[in-house]
Amino acid sequence: MINGLTLIIVSSLLFFAGYMIYGRYLAKKFGLDDTQQTPAYTLRDGVDYVPTKPIVLLGHHFASIAGAAPIIGPITAAVFGWGPVYLWIIIGGIFMGAVHDFAALIASVRHKAQSIGKVIEEQIGPFGKKLFLIFAWSTLILVLAAFLVIVARTFAAQPEVATASALFILLALVFGVAIYRLKLNLLAGTVIGVILLLLCVYLGLHFPLQLGTAPWIWILMAYIFIASVVPVWVLLQPRDYLNSFLLYFLLIGAFVGIVVANPEIKLEIYGGFSQDIGYLFPILFVTVACGAISGFHSLVASGTTSKQLAKESHVKPIGYGAMLIESLLAVIALVTVAVLTRQEYQQFMVQGGPVNLFANGVGNFMSKLGLPLETGISFAALAVSAFALTTLDTGTRLARFTFQEFFAQKGGDKQQKLLTNRFFGTLVSVVAGGALALSGHWKAIWPLFGAANQLLAALALLAVTIWLGNQNKTNWFVRYPMYFMYIMTLCALLLLIWKNAKNGHYFIALCALLLLGVSISMIYHAVKALKKKK
Repeated sequence: MINGLTLIIVSSLLFFAGYMIYGRYLAKKFGLDDTQQTPAYTLRDGVDYVPTKPIVLLGHHFASIAGAAPIIGPITAAVFGWGPVYLWIIIGGIFMGAVHDFAALIASVRHKAQSIGKVIEEQIGPFGKKLFLIFAWSTLILVLAAFLVIVARTFAAQPEVATASALFILLALVFGVAIYRLKLNLLAGTVIGVILLLLCVYLGLHFPLQLGTAPWIWILMAYIFIASVVPVWVLLQPRDYLNSFLLYFLLIGAFVGIVVANPEIKLEIYGGFSQDIGYLFPILFVTVACGAISGFHSLVASGTTSKQLAKESHVKPIGYGAMLIESLLAVIALVTVAVLTRQEYQQFMVQGGPVNLFANGVGNFMSKLGLPLETGISFAALAVSAFALTTLDTGTRLARFTFQEFFAQKGGDKQQKLLTNRFFGTLVSVVAGGALALSGHWKAIWPLFGAANQLLAALALLAVTIWLGNQNKTNWFVRYPMYFMYIMTLCALLLLIWKNAKNGHYFIALCALLLLGVSISMIYHAVKALKKKK
């Protein structure tokens, strides 16, 4: 009989083998070269371009790409049974998601750490770049709106999380100054920082900060504006680095707890092709998202991470390795639901949702190690909430980069200089996201996010495929994942159009139709560009 221990051990071994074998193969094919200075040095400005130690950058990148998605996706998709989800996380993570993140990161580094839009401009043309940047910025604004509400509601419902998060920010400011200005040893600083991080959790539990949802939205808007414009080493990087230890503790605690408990798998391996959320093909591949592959990762890799990469060889652990760690988190999330019966799973999803199910499952596993059940549940919920806030502030900086890049051109006038100003770009992005959040209209278009996110992945893979092809380099390892993601996304969009038009939800159907137009337009311009170069 299959149990939780089998699932976690097999996946861990496969992820490790993938990193060591396939990750090394990709490093060779992309020709990682440490003799080449990265943009973090050649364009160093102390604000966005800052050479960073790999362990710190891994923490920032991992915290930024993780969020709540690798937890929510697999648990939601488990309605199809644990088997299809498990296979997709492993196969998708090793051969698609990690490849996508690796490719997006090195492609950005080789293009002055600009976004995938720049790669598209050089390989497909300026129209393709503009189209991609408009699509990427719009998707990021939707993410900002949704996470402003999600985090604000979490803070209002769990005031202890709000206190801990506020203290994390203060701790990050002190940590950044200590490491970069006072030159404190990183190991010593990390030990002290992690101890203080746990103290923040303790203080949060005892001194909850109580406010309503609306006030929290306004406070968060002010915070993400500041976080986007201050130098990355001041707040974003140290906060993400320290926060990553929360997730490491969560991963280790849950992993060891599963090994000790060795829970029996009760959910069926296959739950059927058609479920309430749609058909297994293509909805499974859109729903699991970050646990296997996510287009949002390409924005992070080519947005903040590429500007801090000190050496090209760091692309493997940061681009490829971080994705596999996230896939392991997705497997753990899947195990928390796989140990339940179908009836228990459905009750959890109705009463508390996937995050509550995950927190209870992890708390249960940790209780096998002697940790009180309630403490384990609270810690898991706090870790997920902390990473939702990370998604929010990283997303804001990415939206600012995208906005600036859209209007950037050589020898611009005063108007163009205003539009590329980091303060103005951030202000526009925060106001747009905040307005969408406060209006509540984000809910109407949120169902499109899964397909939009995977379309971003397909477009990033398309750009890298053409880039490598134009250099007469092998590109099958990005080309075939690109084909697959394009097919999944187009099918998902067609289903969304049909389903929503049939139910009278014409606005969502129209938005899905526009995304379909974007994807087809990019294919057309890519083929056209390839014919010209031949």
